[in-house]
Amino acid sequence: MADLLRICTAGSVDDGKSTLIGRLLYDSRAVYDDQVSAVEDASRHRGAGAIDFSLFTDGLRAEREQGITIDVAYRYFATARRKFILADTPGHDQYTRNMATGASTADAAIVLIDARLGVRSQSRRHARIARLLGINEFVVAVNKMDLVGFEQEVFERIVAEISDLLAGARAHAVPISALYGDNVMAPSPRTPWYDGPGLLPYLETVDVARHAAGAPFRYPIQLVLRPSDGFRGYAGRILSGTVGVGDTVTAWPSGLSTRVARIVTRDGDLPVAQAPLSVVLTLEDALDASRGDALTIGTPNVGTRFEAHIVWMDERPLEPGRRYRLKQTTRVVSADVDRGLHLNEIGLVRVTTSRPIIYDAYAADRGTGSFVLIDPDSHFTAGAGMIVRPLTEEPRADRMRVAAERLTAIARGAATDADAFEAVGRALEDLL
Repeated sequence: MADLLRICTAGSVDDGKSTLIGRLLYDSRAVYDDQVSAVEDASRHRGAGAIDFSLFTDGLRAEREQGITIDVAYRYFATARRKFILADTPGHDQYTRNMATGASTADAAIVLIDARLGVRSQSRRHARIARLLGINEFVVAVNKMDLVGFEQEVFERIVAEISDLLAGARAHAVPISALYGDNVMAPSPRTPWYDGPGLLPYLETVDVARHAAGAPFRYPIQLVLRPSDGFRGYAGRILSGTVGVGDTVTAWPSGLSTRVARIVTRDGDLPVAQAPLSVVLTLEDALDASRGDALTIGTPNVGTRFEAHIVWMDERPLEPGRRYRLKQTTRVVSADVDRGLHLNEIGLVRVTTSRPIIYDAYAADRGTGSFVLIDPDSHFTAGAGMIVRPLTEEPRADRMRVAAERLTAIARGAATDADAFEAVGRALEDLL
């Protein structure tokens, strides 16, 4: 059975990402005849020649009118060797947050660069976001080579420039013309100096271990099932690692340990289960664990202070000291951050949560190392975070002082005594 590769595009506006994806879909016969006819008609009306490949992915009316990508467009196609989910992400600065969304689940990234313009600031920003999100497999596609006469020197100069941004990752560079198909599906006679594989043949060979065999077992609890007095099951999805009947697991944040009694699924019990399977675990002892807690093999980080990279996605700036809702796995807590960020800005910050969370560094485990910040007023997902490392916990006296100052500020900021009472009550619930 062909395995699955999740890919995202990266790069600046007008580098040709949508055209390249449309070419891949068209040449791999992943579009229906009626879609091809509709695109051909639209291409003629726009004066774009026989076929404008970008129209296979630019699905919004605003995108077609402006000739840009705004939203993240997901496309599915397959070859004899592999299945693909490809996210066409926008290149405009103002839609950087959408690019981060598309890259968050990707195994590999195609960094597209216009051969005429070279590596631009948005190309650098996208490459950095992809690296922060844990992507280690890159294809550097130097596009529009037909507009620079397929000159080898142009290609090599761009590859040398982008290589510094991708230090530590696996990167394969290929000169292409998405419009004419050079080096997309097969080697092009117009680049005799390039002896590597075409873009798609290379993607068919990319080896991505999505859940390493040696990864520690991490299992956030989604729901506690009690259909009868004799059954207590903990439902959730295994984020990483493997668990078997009889294995000793620890419940966090309590730190109590017990052994797995059963691994229950809809199709019957299993002796062993691994990521990303959703299961119900029963334990030999009735531990006090509920939604937001986690079962693990090995010791994760448990605490209220850590350092993280944040991609800010809200037009309202991140305000230091303002309380946000932090959602990480199945746990939701209040949190504040030590520095401000603006829309589409990326920054290294210190986060303090009202209650302990169970986490790993993002580099070790995407599932437990990622979180989102939610604006408590608008309920908008305002930021995406990747945990770098834990920080030393503040002394209890310092925490109490900070909590008292926060409660005082909340009370003073209320319009009426009733509002102050309600706001302070909510804050106390978060703190406790």
